[in-house]
This record gives sequence, structure tokens and C-alpha cells, in this order.
Amino acid sequence: MLEGLLGPNMEVKSRHHLRSDDVSELESTIGAQLGVDVGGDSYELVELEGTEFDLVLVDGDPLVLYVDDEPFLTVRGANACDPESNVVTVDAGAVSFVSDGADVMRPGIVEADESIAAGDLVAIAEESHGKVLGIGRARVDGEEMDGDEGKVVDSVHHVGDDLYDFVV
Repeated sequence: MLEGLLGPNMEVKSRHHLRSDDVSELESTIGAQLGVDVGGDSYELVELEGTEFDLVLVDGDPLVLYVDDEPFLTVRGANACDPESNVVTVDAGAVSFVSDGADVMRPGIVEADESIAAGDLVAIAEESHGKVLGIGRARVDGEEMDGDEGKVVDSVHHVGDDLYDFVV
């Protein structure tokens, strides 16, 4: 989980604007994964001290996270862009757990995009309003997420963690 990796005094190691070819790659990867257009004018990479994660500020907002060198939306980014794919939806009973950074269990899932493959990054949304509560990595394919027991998504970043609260 990101919370354990980022201390309360998260430090910026470096900041620089992304080159246009890096921006194009980021936008096409996120567009293909989530069916959204990040659509910013300014993209700034923020490398964080003491963590394997980096952030991309899109027009000054921390909307993109690099996980294992793979760009994906942050919780804030997912709520701003409203992803159309790679979404796992959880019921009301799972909301407090996911918001606290818990992994997602099968019984809490009400819907999962069937195109999700094991290992994919996913946005974890709540059922009532569709708000994204966390970002995780799928342990199984989307069509295998429904069921009675077992972890199916490992939490990577969630509402209220140090990254969510990160202010530049």
C-alpha cells in the first residue's frame, strides 16, 4: 500500500515538465486503459523521495500516478475524468474498508469491467454515486471477480492516504 511507503513528510526529489512525446504516450496509455482524455495543457513530473511512485501534475493538479513505470489516474484524477473502463464497483459495506486502504474482497464487488486482466491497474468506485475511492491492482480477470470469498484487488492508493493529501 502507498500509505506505508510515503511518510507524513513526503518530499519532492525533483520536478520537471514532460516532453511532448512523453505526454503523448501518457495520454494514449490512459486513454486506452480507462477510455478517458486527461486533456491538460501542462504536464509536470514530480519524483517523490523514498517511494517507488511518481506523480504527474496536469495543469497543477495531481491527476496521474506512475505505478511500476505505468501511468494511471490517481483517485483525484479518476474522479475528475470519470473512467469508462478498468473500473471495479463495490457496495456500501466495502466503502469504509476501501477508503482505509484495504484490499478488495469478492463479496464487496457489485460490478467489474470484464475486460480487466489479472495484473491490470483498476479504479475502485462506490456503487451509490460512482465516486472513486481507490486505485488497485487486479489479482484476477474482471469476469472472475464476482463470488463469495477471496481478495481480488490489491490496494495501491486510496482516499485519505499521503498521496491523496499531497499538496505541491
